[in-house]
Amino acid sequence: METLMAIGDRLYGRDAYQQSATGRVVAQTDEGGLLLDAELFYPTGGGQPGDAGELSWSGGRCQIDNTIKSAEGGSVLVPAEGSVLPPVGTEVTQSLDWDRRLGHMRVHTALHLLSVVVPFEVSGGAITAAKGRLDFNMPEMPADKQALQDQLQCLIDRDLEVSESWITDAGLEANPQLVKTMSVSPPRGTGRVRLVRIGTEQEQVDLQPCGGTHVRSTAEIGRIRIGKMEKKGKQNRRIYLHLEA
Repeated sequence: METLMAIGDRLYGRDAYQQSATGRVVAQTDEGGLLLDAELFYPTGGGQPGDAGELSWSGGRCQIDNTIKSAEGGSVLVPAEGSVLPPVGTEVTQSLDWDRRLGHMRVHTALHLLSVVVPFEVSGGAITAAKGRLDFNMPEMPADKQALQDQLQCLIDRDLEVSESWITDAGLEANPQLVKTMSVSPPRGTGRVRLVRIGTEQEQVDLQPCGGTHVRSTAEIGRIRIGKMEKKGKQNRRIYLHLEA
């Protein structure tokens, strides 16, 4: 059985910019998924989709259409339908669909900043490689969409550093204000939780627990556009964000 590991012990958690890595197939699931001993592919979680890409080995290759979480929190690679799979024990080269991963990173970091300029509890969210959205628990929609977009773009253009630190499970319990998202529980269970910081410790713009992948600097997000803003319930307001290029 897989040992529960912290995000920082997985390849995607150590370096979100690593695009390829070797690994060995350690198991196949009953559904045809693959588990490797080195986890480069991020599994669906926290509103962020799983990675896609390719595996290659001596005499074969297969397309990976998605990555999902195992019961223990590891990455299960989902091959394209009809793929010939590498046997257990095979050493493979993992190659990410980098455009997809980078899009997720840019959108995810932009959504953290959106939660700064809209300072209400987050009740839901979703990410794709080109756009994302957050649901906020707030009574009224922002009155001026352009002003909201300008404020968000101003933060992005400041080229703020994006970094990580760690807090114990007990430390997080003692600081519940760090958790902005009501619908997604921070990734607990290993004794520590990763915090994603935007800005420096001295000039901090945002700090919240997160297990996803992020860019190193807000400038990498580029130009954004605020899309639809919808009323989804008595207190639920949904705001869409799009990458412009």
